[in-house]
This record gives sequence, C-alpha cells and structure tokens, in this order.
Amino acid sequence: MAFAGLVDEKNQYLIENYLITYLTSGRDLLRLQTTPPKANPPLIVANPTFDKPGSNPVQIASADRSNPRSIDLATLKFGSLPATAIEGETIAKLLPNSRLFTQTQATEAVVKSSNNPRILHLATHGFFLQSAPTTQAQDGSRNLPSENPLVRSGLAFSGFNVRQGGGDDGVLTALEITGMDLRGTQLVVLSACETGLGDVQSGEGVYGLRRAFTLAGAQSQVMSLWRVDDNATKDLMVNYYQRLSKGEGRGEALRQAQLTMLRSPNYAHPKYWSGMIPAGDWRGMSP
Repeated sequence: MAFAGLVDEKNQYLIENYLITYLTSGRDLLRLQTTPPKANPPLIVANPTFDKPGSNPVQIASADRSNPRSIDLATLKFGSLPATAIEGETIAKLLPNSRLFTQTQATEAVVKSSNNPRILHLATHGFFLQSAPTTQAQDGSRNLPSENPLVRSGLAFSGFNVRQGGGDDGVLTALEITGMDLRGTQLVVLSACETGLGDVQSGEGVYGLRRAFTLAGAQSQVMSLWRVDDNATKDLMVNYYQRLSKGEGRGEALRQAQLTMLRSPNYAHPKYWSGMIPAGDWRGMSP
C-alpha cells in the first residue's frame, strides 16, 4: 500500500504532513549502524531496446545464461520507454563521474557486473508474476510451489523480448540480484513498473526486488508499486536527483519531489506520484 496517497481527517494526503519510509523488517534498522565499504561511481541504465539483441561493451563480461527462469516468462513482452532516455541523460549530468548505458548497451550483464556503485539507477520495466499454483498431496495437504519466488520478479533489459541480451537473455531476476555485491551502494532507484511488489511464503518472509537488493547490501531503494506513467516518472526522478545533489535526505528529497507533482496541474492525481516509495535508509547520503 502507498501510504503517502492516503487522506487524513483533514482531507489532506499523508505525504503533506509526514515523511514515510518503508522497511523490509526490523533488522533494517540494525544495518543503518554499519559502515559500508567505499563505493564506485554511480551507474545508470536506461531506455533498453527490448526488441533488439543487446551488445555488451568490451570491458563487460557476459552473464551466465544457466540461471533459472520462470516458465511463465515465456510469453511476457514489453514496449519501449522513450522518456527514460531523457531521464538517464539528465540524471547522468547531475551525478559526477557516473556511467550511463542506454539502448542496446543497457544490458543485464552491465548491471550484474557492476560492483557497489554509489548509486544504481535502473530506468526500465519491472515484472512481478503471480504466485505459482500449489499442488494437492494425496493426504489432502497442500504443498508449497516448487518454483523459487525469487525467479518470479525481476527487471527487463535490452533483448528481453527476443531473449538475446548480448551474452545473456535480458532478464535479471531477484534471485540473481541477491548474488550481486552492493555493500557500498547507498541508493538503488528502480524507475520502472511494479518493482516494489513481492511474494510471501510461510516462514520465508517477503520476496521480490526490494528484498533482493537489501540482501545484496544496498542501503536504500526507491521503487514503484504499480504501473507508472513514463513521462511522469521522468519528471519525478529528475526533480528527485536535483534535490539529492543539494544534500537533501533520500526520503525527504522524494517527498518534496512528490509534493511538487501534487501541486502541478498535470500530475496532481496520486496515481502519478504516490506509487513511488522509499525503503531503507531515509537519511542524507555520505559524500
């Protein structure tokens, strides 16, 4: 649920009076006390060409194609996100020494091969497949789905629609993300659709992209709970990074960017801004 878009007894949105941050579990508060290792320059991946095979830069190693994929991915396809091209270029100018990969070079391998970038910005489609059906045993008991929930959510990169990403298939699952090294990453921004959703299995907690990036070591994430308008997201993200560059906290910068949209004539409806939520560390980033 996007609490920021709820209305209080004074008919005001909660975001107008409160800074709201989400935590995966109470243990997230303990992680805030640790000192992360030194981070590398920011990485921005935007505007993938889903219908064309990806082409990796020479210095990027190819990904392992043997990683498991959900069988329900077979028919899933995505359309282009042209506004993310402007989003990526604008944000790159706001982040000194950042690396920007777009179009055919916006591949799964580029992301998986990156080690603890200070900021990881991914402007692409996210997916969340509904839970795999459970089976009924002969004794009447229900068995948990055999498919790992972590392969049922992920991100799409170049070559996704044709499953040719340039050494990989263009599909980055939550399971693969848990194997990344993001221990020095202060912020992961998923400027995509449905990236904050996850699956729940009894005794195993909440799964999905948010949980995966936390397990990989990222301090905080900004991600969406539903399909977000391409142009609205671009405007929100640019405003967000402008505020971060001025030293505002990770949570407060997003709140102020959302309030700006709330007061605008074109994006005042909460469907445009309230679905983007902050998780993890809400404080300002270290230099």
